[in-house]
Amino acid sequence: MPLRVTFLGTAGAIPTTERNPSSIHVSRKGEGLLFDAGEGTQRQMMRFGTGFSVSQLFVTHLHGDHVLGIPGLLQTMAFNDREKPLAIHTPRGTRRQLKGLVNALNNRPSFPVRISEVGDGDVAYRADEFEIRAFGTDHDTNSVGYALVEDDRKGRFDRERAEELGVPAGPMFSRLHEGETVELEDGTVVRSEQVVGEPRPGRTIVYTGDTRPTAATVEIADEPDLLIHDATFAADRADRAAKTAHSTARQAAELASRAGADRLALMHLSSRYAGHTGDHLAEAREVFDGETFVPADGDELEIPYPNAPE
Repeated sequence: MPLRVTFLGTAGAIPTTERNPSSIHVSRKGEGLLFDAGEGTQRQMMRFGTGFSVSQLFVTHLHGDHVLGIPGLLQTMAFNDREKPLAIHTPRGTRRQLKGLVNALNNRPSFPVRISEVGDGDVAYRADEFEIRAFGTDHDTNSVGYALVEDDRKGRFDRERAEELGVPAGPMFSRLHEGETVELEDGTVVRSEQVVGEPRPGRTIVYTGDTRPTAATVEIADEPDLLIHDATFAADRADRAAKTAHSTARQAAELASRAGADRLALMHLSSRYAGHTGDHLAEAREVFDGETFVPADGDELEIPYPNAPE
């Protein structure tokens, strides 16, 4: 089951020639999910081949570098004769402003756009085998982060053990794997737990948007496979980070370590660092043992299942 993250925009508030404002595309089982849509997001989607078949848009907050791409994106979707509804999720207290943005210049979308407000602890979206959970963040406006959390998968079916117990190959295998108990022709009862292992965890992606460090980021998901965290500044601007409600790379890494994350993506880098990301990486790697990287626009990452074979 492919789970792919495409970094469409990785800049801070001011874009650079190399980095677009914030936006992340996630594809799972053919469903497109978009997290934030800074200016130019539609062009990034074309450039990096994600397509426009997005079903859900999750907005972390209503600062321009996270939402100004929405009007153009909706217009392009309409030009492409979209008919399917688009659901947009936005922090509590921001629905009216977002609705105004959706209808900018009185250009009402030709397809249904449904806006819902979400807050800390809400399940913003529930789909088959996964959900998107909102969690509280600490920015200088109404804001949330989002976690994509897959359901646990079935345990592994031990065919050899089933055959030892006399279970014939066929429908009984499936019933046992589904958790049922079966009775053999000789009256022997075989329970699911005799041939099926413990449930296996699904995959988890956590995206903070813009925020100071928060405990909620650690608590929203157990050992996320990927934490995408605000790292606007390096340690040389820690005071500035606190004042503007952002995080440093070191702070992001400390949270990744506490959360037991597997990978850490440092996002929303200030334009003052231009193409220099060495300090961010060095500071983060001092406190986080997992994989740390600064994604470039267009970078893609496939998220494997935990403990999947190489």
